[in-house]
Amino acid sequence: MIALRFIARDGTVHDSHAVEGTTLLAAAQAADQPLEGTCDGDMACATCHVLIDPEDFDRLPRASAAEEDMLDLAYATTRTSRLACQITLTAALDGLTVRMPPGH
Repeated sequence: MIALRFIARDGTVHDSHAVEGTTLLAAAQAADQPLEGTCDGDMACATCHVLIDPEDFDRLPRASAAEEDMLDLAYATTRTSRLACQITLTAALDGLTVRMPPGH
């Protein structure tokens, strides 16, 4: 199991776990986080935009050019913005901290 920490806009912390191989979007939705994922993970929207904790960001694989383009449509992006549908959870991401951006 991969440990995850979700931080809401108001600072509320929700610790959760997910099975390795699950997308961060599916794990967040299972943990009742406010991510729509309107396109069902097909990277055709930006409704699963999240902010990865800066201390964890370098543990992620680089975003594809297509993901970077889709992030241009997201609200309140930062240097550590990612689409949760494009992050597959692995043991290397155990303990990942994810923040919900403004507007969620």
